[in-house]
Amino acid sequence: MSASPMRSAIPIIAGPTAGGKTALAVELALRLAPAQVISADSMLLYRGMDIGTAKPTLDERRGIPHHLIDICDPGEAFTVHDWLRAATAAINAVVSSGSRPIVAGGTHLYIKALLDGLFDGPGADAAIRAELDALDNGTLRAALLATDPVAAERLHPNDRRRTIRALEVFRLTGAPISSLQKQWDAERPDSPYLLVVLAWPTEIINRRINDRVRQMVSRGFVAEARGLWEAQRFGPQAREALGYKQLIAHFEGRCSLDDAIEQIKIETRRFAKNQRTWLRRLGTTPGCVRLDCDTVPQPEWAGIVLDAMGCPR
Repeated sequence: MSASPMRSAIPIIAGPTAGGKTALAVELALRLAPAQVISADSMLLYRGMDIGTAKPTLDERRGIPHHLIDICDPGEAFTVHDWLRAATAAINAVVSSGSRPIVAGGTHLYIKALLDGLFDGPGADAAIRAELDALDNGTLRAALLATDPVAAERLHPNDRRRTIRALEVFRLTGAPISSLQKQWDAERPDSPYLLVVLAWPTEIINRRINDRVRQMVSRGFVAEARGLWEAQRFGPQAREALGYKQLIAHFEGRCSLDDAIEQIKIETRRFAKNQRTWLRRLGTTPGCVRLDCDTVPQPEWAGIVLDAMGCPR
């Protein structure tokens, strides 16, 4: 990788939940100043969902401006198309201001869309969606496994919204959504982005996830979620958010608090497994920088990315 074409690259930091993406993005922004962070996380969008989404605090942001955080209420829907439009506008605005954008987040569909665009799928069909929405998650999952096992591998079993969309596309076109997205695997044109993937061994990231959940609970996650639930602020999309979904089950009397917290850990570890599938796919991006986080100390991460960009440390 030559220094000159990458010196002006826009870094994109991808990795599993609890993997250190925010810390790396902020450190890079400080070293590449002026720079600003663009969030690629589908839950940081929501106002009031702070502790449970590990939304970076002002102290953690260290004075670096962050975009696409707290931009909608939990009752609002926000699609990947919405995010791509907002992210593109934010990136262009940051560049126009003379600053460098740095994209970071764990919603890897967002990152894939930014790198390769979105395929032109069929429009929504209200009748099909209503029929699918009447089914439970297990039935939807079985149907997806039968019709599109490739998409099923990429989607978390509880990602109801995207599962319904994949089944809807199959009903409308007769083709799996994964095959319609084949443009994502085609040769890419020159890109302004430098993808950085944080790679963690399963056993280590699982420990980090368990630690994060314990910290969230100690910081008041249960009270935060209860306040949103009692105020009826959750829409269908935010209600499915990891952690909040399990606590809502407790608030509704369907499980104990201890069981809800244990389920948060279990489901977050499952989500991290799904993220690893995405990261393997993203890792084929030409020029991708992979950081093996179990062997490379965190203080060295930013320097390695700067080296790849041809920028001074």
